[in-house]
Amino acid sequence: MILRTENLSHRYSNSWAIRDINIQIDSSGIIGLLGSNGAGKSTTMNIICGALNQTEGNVFINDIDLQEMPEAAKRQIGFLPQTLPLYTDLTVDEYLIYCAELRLMEKNRIKQAVQEVKERCGITHFSSRLIKNLSGGYRQRVGIAQAIIHKPRLVVMDEPTNGLDPNQLIEARKLIREIGREHTVLLSSHILSEINLLCRDIIMIESGRVVFSDSMDAFNNYMQAKTIHMRMKTPPGKEELLKITGVSSVEWVNERAARVYFEGSPEDMTERLISASVSGGWGLQEISLDKGLLDDIFKQLSNQSA
Repeated sequence: MILRTENLSHRYSNSWAIRDINIQIDSSGIIGLLGSNGAGKSTTMNIICGALNQTEGNVFINDIDLQEMPEAAKRQIGFLPQTLPLYTDLTVDEYLIYCAELRLMEKNRIKQAVQEVKERCGITHFSSRLIKNLSGGYRQRVGIAQAIIHKPRLVVMDEPTNGLDPNQLIEARKLIREIGREHTVLLSSHILSEINLLCRDIIMIESGRVVFSDSMDAFNNYMQAKTIHMRMKTPPGKEELLKITGVSSVEWVNERAARVYFEGSPEDMTERLISASVSGGWGLQEISLDKGLLDDIFKQLSNQSA
């Protein structure tokens, strides 16, 4: 078991940040830790990486108890916190050598490890450049490099794509996918699309508790469509749409687009709306299923787990 937490809980002053977090990860790949801001993701990650002592519960890294054998457990962990842990007055080489020494790597392995991780993260040509003179995207790469330089079993990344521009975002995601082929990556985000693009499995935390833990496919199946968006040249009146079997309410987005709330099968509802459009001459231009909003899903899952 690469990562196992048992009833992990932490209290700040009089309030619990997380409560009874149980996680089990036993294979490589990218596992998403999803939650709204303030849900407890960063607290969970900081405890897993040994940066914060939990109030209750246990953490095992590769079956090593983090509290009983912290040095041995931390050798198995690479951590990229939300705020990059960079010393910007060092060059890339100086910083990576320093990080390797912090991980207690053998001296004769450090030079090769630094070269390998620079090549992997695409920063070899910046070896002698001061980190403060790098762009945000390349700083992020250096941050990722320090997290994997000692080839840990578990790599923990807290909001690793925050603040990147679209081009940097694409490159960062590509690098994270590559790392996930050889390591187990626990990646936190409050953005569902990010998790959907990168992750095999998903753990959802809301209000400090796990409310969902399963595969990404299972989560997508759970997110059944609730509404259908329609755009038409000559839309009908609201009353005409409400006469269609299964339509529960209609909300106009603008004069030509409507959001149709329905009950029953999304496939059947879509067919009925298309058929009605053809017979009514509405000039249907676009029709698409809308998934539930993430905030609504968090609320629904939280209520179920309460």
